[in-house]
Amino acid sequence: MKKIIITILSIPLLFSCGGEQRSETDVTLEDPKEELTNLEKEHLLEKVAYADSVNAGLTEDTFKGSARREAKASIGDASVTVNYGSPGKRGRVIWNGLVSYDQVWVSGSHWATAVTFSDDVVINDVEVPAGMYAFFTIPGRETWTLILNKNYDQHLADSYEESEDVVRVVVPAQSLDKEVQRLTYEVESISNTEGTISLSWDQVKVSMPFSII
Repeated sequence: MKKIIITILSIPLLFSCGGEQRSETDVTLEDPKEELTNLEKEHLLEKVAYADSVNAGLTEDTFKGSARREAKASIGDASVTVNYGSPGKRGRVIWNGLVSYDQVWVSGSHWATAVTFSDDVVINDVEVPAGMYAFFTIPGRETWTLILNKNYDQHLADSYEESEDVVRVVVPAQSLDKEVQRLTYEVESISNTEGTISLSWDQVKVSMPFSII
């Protein structure tokens, strides 16, 4: 299936969950098309800014869809990108409700969340070659299993195979004081060689640490 990616330059999004200002955002359609009208492009940009505004408490979340979003950061000379679907809470019970405990989850919506490393990394003592991977999780009440899988081009977890896992890491579920209404990923730099990929939604945050080889 062909995926259309729009790159929007020099439009700062001031209300990201992490408080950072970003000047470049890539948005991928959930229902890819060959061509996009200017009105459709404008609509997508609005939904990206909309999600940030919802998380900042500036607007009520009434949109039922899940626009694709990207989080990215540089760790030293390496770049890490997460492309994901961002569903909203909209009053629903998320954990062990909309998202079941102890089952593999796409960790977003629709097409699998995709993580791209420009350089080789180490995760949980496993060397992971540069490339694109699917990011799956197995949520739990106190701990989550975070997974990188070779098959990034799949819908939900329909084609997930444990045999294609590259690495798994068990991490604690961190409780947040403030609810995150729209599922949000962040790539955070800890040092020139270390970083984390974090997922936040509702009042839970989990993070996968990695280091650049």
